Amino acid sequence: METPNITYIGAFVAGLLSFLSPCVLPLIPSYITYITGLSFGDLDAEHPTHLVRQKTLLHSLAFVAGFTMVFVLLGASATLLGSLMQQYMEIIRKVGGVLVVLFGVHVTGLVPLKWLLGERRVSLKHKPAGYLGSLLVGLAFAAGWTPCIGPILASILMIAATEEKVGQGIILLLLYSVGLGIPFLLSSLAMHRFISIFNRFKKYIRMFEVITGLFLIVVGVLIFTNWLSVLSGYANLLFLKN
Repeated sequence: METPNITYIGAFVAGLLSFLSPCVLPLIPSYITYITGLSFGDLDAEHPTHLVRQKTLLHSLAFVAGFTMVFVLLGASATLLGSLMQQYMEIIRKVGGVLVVLFGVHVTGLVPLKWLLGERRVSLKHKPAGYLGSLLVGLAFAAGWTPCIGPILASILMIAATEEKVGQGIILLLLYSVGLGIPFLLSSLAMHRFISIFNRFKKYIRMFEVITGLFLIVVGVLIFTNWLSVLSGYANLLFLKN
């Protein structure tokens, strides 16, 4: 059975929503200055030098590779664990659906859940030198758990746990990482433009929180009722017909 296209799209969208979360978006300039070692003035220049662009791109790629490695490993582990408990898959699916709905309710902020409000991060006070250091910062970023990105990531892992093959879980988390990584790379290469767009966008962050929460609630209901698989089947049929 092929991995449903609809879950691919959902994983990528979840990565984009994670980037737009208030735990990530406002901190992008800080992350980029930290991993590159460049000053904010260098990064915020309207026309950065070739050397600045090159250094920023390579450090950002190393950072994205770091968190991608962790997320992909988590996806493979979730699917492997789910496959080992195949006889309980119906229970896993329903419990997972309920948890994803709870994550969505929490993300909307309408009913904050205290057990999700704790913030645990792995931080590196002194970044190791070089591109390896940026890779390690990416690993630390992925290991960190924040009230914003945690529920979204956990929801994708819930879906990965219901997949049949480890490769499917890997692809899901790889697409999630791509959704999170692409806007990060674009922002790092155009910091001046990013700051300008962010200043106009920040008043809508709360709205995107609610949209993200509603997105998770819908996904949770689809998982619980098994309609996610049904819709994926329809999507695959339409794709094959075309």
